[in-house]
Amino acid sequence: MQMRMFGESTNSLRGRSIRLTAIGEIWSGSEGGVIRAWPWDAIEKALSLSVEERHMAALLVERSYIDLRSQVTVGGVCNLPAVDVKYMASDNCRAKVWSAGSLTFALWDSRTRDLLKVFGIDGQVVTRVELPSAQDPYVEDEMKIKFVSSSKKEKSQGSVSFFQRSRNALIGAADAVRRAAVKGTFGDDNRRTEALAISMDGIIWTGCTNGSVILWDGSGNRLQEVQHHSSSVQSICTYGPRVWVGYVSGKVQVMDLDGNLIGEWVAHGSPVIKMVVGGQYLFTLAHHGGIRGWNIRSPGPIDDLLRTELANREQSYAKYENIKILTGTWNVGQERAAHDSLIIWLGGAASEVGLVVVGLQEVEMGAGFLAMAAAKETVGLEGSANGQWWLGTIGKTLDEGTSFQRVGSRQLAGLLIAAWARKSLRPYIGDVDAAAVPCGFGRAIGNKGAVGLRMRVYDRVICFVNCHFAAHLEAVSRRNADFDHVYRTMAFSRPTTGLHGAAAGPTSVQLNRGVNVTGSQPDDGRPELSEADMVVFLGDFNYRLHSITYDEARDMVSQRCFDWLREKDQLRAEMKAGKVFQGMREGQIKFPPTYKFERHQPGLSGYDSSEKKRIPAWCDRVLYRDSRSISVAECSLECPVVSSITLYEACMDVTDSDHKPVRCIFSVEIAHADELIRRQVCGEITSTGKLRSTLEESRAVPDFIVSTNDIILKNQETCTLRITNKSEKYKAIFQIICEGESIIQGDENSSKLCARCSFGFPSWLEVQPAVGVLKPGQTIDVAVRHEDVLTQEQSIDGVPQNWWTENTRDKEVELLVNVTGTGSTEHKSHRVHVRHCFSFRSDSGDRRGTSRRSQSSNQQKSDVRD
Repeated sequence: MQMRMFGESTNSLRGRSIRLTAIGEIWSGSEGGVIRAWPWDAIEKALSLSVEERHMAALLVERSYIDLRSQVTVGGVCNLPAVDVKYMASDNCRAKVWSAGSLTFALWDSRTRDLLKVFGIDGQVVTRVELPSAQDPYVEDEMKIKFVSSSKKEKSQGSVSFFQRSRNALIGAADAVRRAAVKGTFGDDNRRTEALAISMDGIIWTGCTNGSVILWDGSGNRLQEVQHHSSSVQSICTYGPRVWVGYVSGKVQVMDLDGNLIGEWVAHGSPVIKMVVGGQYLFTLAHHGGIRGWNIRSPGPIDDLLRTELANREQSYAKYENIKILTGTWNVGQERAAHDSLIIWLGGAASEVGLVVVGLQEVEMGAGFLAMAAAKETVGLEGSANGQWWLGTIGKTLDEGTSFQRVGSRQLAGLLIAAWARKSLRPYIGDVDAAAVPCGFGRAIGNKGAVGLRMRVYDRVICFVNCHFAAHLEAVSRRNADFDHVYRTMAFSRPTTGLHGAAAGPTSVQLNRGVNVTGSQPDDGRPELSEADMVVFLGDFNYRLHSITYDEARDMVSQRCFDWLREKDQLRAEMKAGKVFQGMREGQIKFPPTYKFERHQPGLSGYDSSEKKRIPAWCDRVLYRDSRSISVAECSLECPVVSSITLYEACMDVTDSDHKPVRCIFSVEIAHADELIRRQVCGEITSTGKLRSTLEESRAVPDFIVSTNDIILKNQETCTLRITNKSEKYKAIFQIICEGESIIQGDENSSKLCARCSFGFPSWLEVQPAVGVLKPGQTIDVAVRHEDVLTQEQSIDGVPQNWWTENTRDKEVELLVNVTGTGSTEHKSHRVHVRHCFSFRSDSGDRRGTSRRSQSSNQQKSDVRD
């Protein structure tokens, strides 16, 4: 019943956050930037009402709240942004409160309720807040200007060539896209704050949509920014010397208090929206409602022991699967293929495989289409009529719906990639995600670039990347640069709630529509593609044959001297030099060069016979890497994906384009763990032997010493409370809370101890720091100080009104020092009695009060002045 006292009748605002402050007040944040403070005195009074009076509780508390936004509004001007207060945190070490919207923060004094500072996500102080506009017309206006000006020029400058007009349109669109990317389609959308937490050392941690984590000191100064993952942060949890960060990808990372990455793992197949520590576990809540628990000391020494024992028993829970994957690449030259051509290319080969991945280039081109595609990408749109035709036609060729199901696709201008899984394999494929990287015209237009699909197959990550690199014989360095740009910047930044492992059932898959146009690397030094268990690159790489004439190449092809021709292959030479596709392999080429042909001319006589006579070349290729560091490694849980090529050929009878389609079939062996059996084995290991004793030792609460049981304060004196961690091996976490407060009337026997909320220090008492981490053997000094705080309600024109009735009374509190270890939330406690006496009271009276409250203890009293 008492929980209803914060009634909803007079508050039409939607609440977004709530926090208990260092002095026991409840602060709530709502939409529109409204922040309300609920004083502890009113809450306490409402809680103390009898059963018959509880109907008055809601009215009592409702009238008691203080509108902090109104307090900081002067002359109609408020420096507090009118944005939803999504997050709040109480800095109990410094008696401050943080409130945050998506892009701004406000810092408050929780004792005086003063607004100390308003600042942005970049750390810059906001002096004047302007209301955001309802719509950002930047991109729309930019594109209108480009297209209108282009249209006018076409009418008035008939002498300008079509090529020049196309080039101008593309450059203009690239400039608009690049500028929009820097500005952000919706302002600083990729920098929005999505989580806020405070660690035990008083550092404030905020997480952003771009995956970065920002550390702030207690005064709102930006200390550093770290980024170990490109996915959006969804939650942050702190305990002791560790900080856990949950991402929309389902991954959880654990860091130390300096932001260094300690470990990471995939916790769920959907976003990790909340985390909490309880007992010896970190519990994670996924968006789909699933909850999992993880040992809070992991990773650590226990993991090393467990890993060794599990490795010794690997064969008891390891499972091995073998699947075949058909990959096909084709530069279709803006043509639509005949049904027979698709049957030749994919139909027969697909009958023996479980997964089909197709990459197309030049599905649709032209200056107008490329400019429009670039504009659509900036607002998260993709696709075209030609792209949809190809998806539907290939689906029919593969008997989609009966034999295969499409699991994902992605189009970037003329580039298209799509994957189909056989129905029997579909339940074991999940976490499908897509990404795109443009490489044309300022790294902003998709006439060149790459599109990729990432998926989890039997719990192993496989990536497929369809590329189209720079053309022309002499552009070798540009092609190398295109690959490097794609490999380093391809970011699958919006993972989905797809399937996860064998136990998952079929669900819909929401693909990422993002595009990396900024050139930023998703993870610091670690491209996402490098983390996959297997990566397949396919496409029109455009590498040519060098140091050979057209006639020489034609003669070698007619004689099928492919070994001699391969010595002239630019790609082979660049790979040997370590300049491109580092660490990747290719099957042996036993087919003629696939470029360039006259359309609808069969046979090798169809090579380019125009005036340009382009030298035949193997432009269309399939390259890959798996988990092996050496080619002879066997499949195991340590080397989980081992692949071999069973077919690598070009379909020379297909004549719909100036390129020949290429197909490659992989036989892939995958090792994965049977999680049910693995958990059983893990339980057996942890319940016996050395690991069990290590776990029990890590859960123990370190012994500690508190310097005193009693503290007497006079006026504004400061006393020191010393806490010592006696353990020489483990860290200890201390937390000081106020268990109760009483006001001493004239007769000491009439005092009454009233419980306060956790951390609810009375306004006259300052305890700093109230939380912290003690290293082995470390001693920390906690300052305990009396402080006179007069709020506006207690004064008129600056003159205290109730000074003789309120502040002249002796006051006392019971502090509880709780100490826990870093491996569990179990704790030990030590009680400290604090009494404040005024100077005009006799020393004998103080001594009597101290004597009466003295507790038997073997702790030494030190640094306490009386």
